[in-house]
Amino acid sequence: MNKQIRKIDALDYHSKGRPGKIEIVPTKETKTQRDLALAYSPGVAEPCMEIFKNPEDVYKYTTKGNLVAVISNGTAVLGLGDIGPLASKPVMEGKGLLFKIYADIDVFDIELDVTNIDDFIKIVKALEPTFGGINLEDIKAPECFEIEERLKKEMNIPVMHDDQHGTAIISSAALLNALELQQKEIGKVKLVVSGAGASAMACCKLYVKLGVKTENIVMFDSKGAIMKSRVDLDDMKKPFATDREILSLEHAMQDADVFIGLSKGGIVNPNMLKGMAPRPIVFALANPTPEIEYELAVKTRPDVIMATGRSDYPNQVNNVLGFPYIFRGALDVRAKNINEEMKLAAVKALAALAKKHVPDMVNMVYNEKNLNFGPTYIIPKPMDPRLLSTVSLAVAKAAVKSKVAQRVITDWNKYEEELQNRLGNDDNILKVIINKAKQYKQRVVFADAENFKTLKAAQQVKDEAIAIPILLGNIKKIKSIVKENNLDLEGVQIIDPKADELEAKRNVFGEILFEKRGRKGYNLFEAKKIMKERNYFGCMMVETGEADAVITGLTRKYPDTLRPVLEIIGVHKKANKLAGMYVMLTKKGPICFADTTINEFPSAEDLVDITMLAAENLKNLNIVPRVALLSYSNFGSSSLSEAKKVKEAVDILHTRYPDLIVDGEVQASIAFDTDLLKENYPFSSLINNNPNILIFPNLSAGNIAYHLMMELGNSEAVGPILLGLNKSVHVLQLGSTVRQIVNMVAIAAVDAHVKRRMEK
Repeated sequence: MNKQIRKIDALDYHSKGRPGKIEIVPTKETKTQRDLALAYSPGVAEPCMEIFKNPEDVYKYTTKGNLVAVISNGTAVLGLGDIGPLASKPVMEGKGLLFKIYADIDVFDIELDVTNIDDFIKIVKALEPTFGGINLEDIKAPECFEIEERLKKEMNIPVMHDDQHGTAIISSAALLNALELQQKEIGKVKLVVSGAGASAMACCKLYVKLGVKTENIVMFDSKGAIMKSRVDLDDMKKPFATDREILSLEHAMQDADVFIGLSKGGIVNPNMLKGMAPRPIVFALANPTPEIEYELAVKTRPDVIMATGRSDYPNQVNNVLGFPYIFRGALDVRAKNINEEMKLAAVKALAALAKKHVPDMVNMVYNEKNLNFGPTYIIPKPMDPRLLSTVSLAVAKAAVKSKVAQRVITDWNKYEEELQNRLGNDDNILKVIINKAKQYKQRVVFADAENFKTLKAAQQVKDEAIAIPILLGNIKKIKSIVKENNLDLEGVQIIDPKADELEAKRNVFGEILFEKRGRKGYNLFEAKKIMKERNYFGCMMVETGEADAVITGLTRKYPDTLRPVLEIIGVHKKANKLAGMYVMLTKKGPICFADTTINEFPSAEDLVDITMLAAENLKNLNIVPRVALLSYSNFGSSSLSEAKKVKEAVDILHTRYPDLIVDGEVQASIAFDTDLLKENYPFSSLINNNPNILIFPNLSAGNIAYHLMMELGNSEAVGPILLGLNKSVHVLQLGSTVRQIVNMVAIAAVDAHVKRRMEK
């Protein structure tokens, strides 16, 4: 298992809270007796009869049009083999999760305790009234070929065995671009394919559709080269049998242009690679160990274009680039099946997308300065938000053109816009922050290190290289907690601010504090003595440059933790105010709530300052801020002082910052209702600009709102983020989870880098 993913972490992830990874959530109101009467008896009889009269109405009144079944019998699960249907369920739930987060497709995972082909097909066919599509998964070859082929012929909804076609589609896009870069004609290249399973067969079939000559393919199975002289070949292998007498894999690779590995790790050595033609292409897709390691391949042949199935190397061939978007397009036009035209459309769309300018957010997610089409970027990255609108659109168009669509889209521009808006904007903000933090490698002090959650978070921060953790606390106690909980914090620095050997450093720190606060209640003795407290010591480490950021507050009240921050770090000279902000991860994308922790009754000028602090924070993440200043009134409808204060703040913002997308005073529900805004307030800049920053009129409103969102809105909160400080210090909420601590460390690391850059 990946060193960064420990067994206990994986088991905890799947078991904590509600077991598993998915749940069913109602989409209609269910609060009253009338709601229930509409949802079930007697109201449900009406859509039933409408569907009875017109079966197509099932797409109007039920979820069928957005529901896919992920079906497996567990006979070929990932790299685990035949582990059975029950043990395959976590994988199928995971597939369902990917469908949802990448393409907003709902999934039921179905694990069948069936190995007989006829029985399997009979069961799946019987499910057709329920589902809009069928994703077959982890079914062993050769049974998977017959199962898919028969189901495609006998069902009127799209069926795809992703293990076959996913890799084929993604690798085909990569192959087209690699051939272009290596200046090779697809009809002339010689391919060697290691592997003859479901994926390899589908790959070769699609390569041939793209122009590769069958006679130029040499395929290997577990018994060696697939040659016409062999008498043990099944019907799937025979079309790829070669006339040549191939003695070994090394023999086959001599002068070959392309190697496709879909077998097992380590079977290709440098000599084999050296024997390939000039400007070779190697797709070593065995996981987790490629057929030849990436570093070894590029060292052996600097002219190679290399792809793997791994996320830690360039050019990852990842099925998630395909199946969510292919099904999205197929479902949206109610395609009868997923045909070759649709697959080829996906291939060409992926290949074309890799040649387009890469958004800054994608560069940040992958720690890249500027991804550009070239040898190390031949296919899009999985976190590219353009995949949904690009691939799904191409697939839907191909379905309509090839006449398998039962719903014809006439306004493709509108459909593309719907796809772009389907998952909300800026959904990858946490990934952006975490990956930026990894890039900067900041030293982050954990002031509450005598705590299991803090140490668990520090381990994760170290494992994922998010930052360099520094632990403050009693060394013996920290090591005891580490040992008792089997944590791995080897090499992490531990500092005890109370240790005798640190007296000289405490004195230096105390003198600095005394210089800052000597006329504000401190004498020199008190300033030195207080440095034994971890929060003061940690803040002073940041103030003197011995660390870059501090995370604190897990075990203390917020005001008590904030005091040393203000006394030592202080407010930035360019900031008139200190403010607190939460980022709420909602279905509408991330939304920043400010102020939620600091300013109790802000004035109009204070609201302006808070707005600009929050806006600058988003700008630092390359996100365009869109701000709504909230109230109980709309655009001057109230003459009470609280509403007038918000209106005054908006007027100031419009005057001072005319380029900022900001409006108010406005009720929270109106700010997100485009239709209501257009109808009643057509002048508002929030029309078609749903806000990603909400400014509250007072502390109570902001604090209550974010707590309600967490508890009732099923939103994750990231924060509180302190805005306006000289240096990066962030105060956790009392009792924060490990995940929240890790997220705050990433925020603190990025904040530290930004502040240092601003100083220069």
